[in-house]
Amino acid sequence: MHDYSLILQEILRGYSLPPTGYHGVVHWARVLENGLRVAESNGADIEVVTLFALFHDSRRINEHRDHGHGQRGGDFARSLRGTLVHLDDERFELLYTACELHTDGHTTGDPTILACWDADRLDLGRVGITPRPNRLCTDAARDLLDWAHARATSAHVPTAVLESWNMSPRLTPIR
Repeated sequence: MHDYSLILQEILRGYSLPPTGYHGVVHWARVLENGLRVAESNGADIEVVTLFALFHDSRRINEHRDHGHGQRGGDFARSLRGTLVHLDDERFELLYTACELHTDGHTTGDPTILACWDADRLDLGRVGITPRPNRLCTDAARDLLDWAHARATSAHVPTAVLESWNMSPRLTPIR
């Protein structure tokens, strides 16, 4: 079992962007909510989807085009294997691949990877992009598109997720 609060603390210790930015903690929380809904439909590995939500943008160095940020996020997750990240090799490879390739536009593959990619793409509204149904990987994501896009464009704050990560909605640690 993972302690997602400790993982988040470790990510934020080395995160170079504002945690409140476009690719920060609230985005990660919406990605988790999106991913859990897709996983419910397509049978994706919920633990991998949750770790993806935390790691996929965890090593960005800017809010714009940031080539290689997904691989850096996967590498960071790898550096925490055995301490904070506890996945067998097969499941870790799913996480790593999902992080590494999440901006490459792929739409076919393992159900867990597809759930991760769709979870992130469903939150594109936060940066003024409306996700196109044909760029989503799963029917579940296409069914969620209106719901997720409304949340992304309204800057919805997933309070329950943040609290489960021991963060307040103001993105301060809960003591």
